[in-house]
Amino acid sequence: MNRIFLYILTNLAVMLVLSASLRILGVDRFLSQQGLNVQALLVFSLIVGFSGSIISLLMSKFMAKRSTGAHVIDPQAPGGPREAWLVDTVHQLADRAGIGRPEVAIYEGEPNAFATGAFRNDALVAVSTGLLDSMTEEEITAVLGHEIAHIANGDMVTLTLIQGVVNTFVVFFARIVGYFVDRVVLKNDRETGIGYFVTVIACEIAFGVLASIIVAWFSRRREYRADAGSASLLSSREPMIRALARLGGLTPGELPKSFEASGINGGAAVSALFSTHPPIAARIQALQQMRVG
Repeated sequence: MNRIFLYILTNLAVMLVLSASLRILGVDRFLSQQGLNVQALLVFSLIVGFSGSIISLLMSKFMAKRSTGAHVIDPQAPGGPREAWLVDTVHQLADRAGIGRPEVAIYEGEPNAFATGAFRNDALVAVSTGLLDSMTEEEITAVLGHEIAHIANGDMVTLTLIQGVVNTFVVFFARIVGYFVDRVVLKNDRETGIGYFVTVIACEIAFGVLASIIVAWFSRRREYRADAGSASLLSSREPMIRALARLGGLTPGELPKSFEASGINGGAAVSALFSTHPPIAARIQALQQMRVG
């Protein structure tokens, strides 16, 4: 519960800071006694909607390291044969994928891995000790290929853009509904009334839930692509199939909420609609049906 509370509190703080900043700049002046300025509201919604997601993307590497306590391996002085093998494997896969060599990190935790970063040539791949201890080198290589495929596909940037678009619609339509309730239903003839603010908050929560379904759907699609990308990088689908099968019998390590969609194996979801990862069985079936040329 603490993790969820902190996640909600962080988002609320970002919204408050953005709203206060835009009020100072005068960008939020879309409501007046003359009515609703739709163009000004759209500009406000775009700024608020995209600012949070872009800031999160730019800070993703830093936040990932801090929140997981990941230890970044120095490629020139790895701490033992396992770290040296891990760095070398990630770098080989990155070279095959045609991207810059990412930072490689290890963090304490149950089986999981993730990739993050704003740029294809300056990303981070992190692997948990639980995954390293419970898989063969071939299976670990397949998981690393999956994460490299995420970077090569530009999934972090695409997910950020999608999140920005849905955030924009949430902010925009929440205020449209709030204006309607305030002016038409409650007959308020001033600039803004309590009905407007209450309605906006309620609508942002409701629309935000619906928007998360869209983001989760894209996240599930990108997992299939990353699985296929790993198979292509390794010129075989079998290592990824075996890695997924092993993950299916393990307890996935829980990632911080903001990085859950980046993991190799997503956390539990209330419903399949909100799940960031498809079922392991479905991913294995998709791999079995693909051709590796």
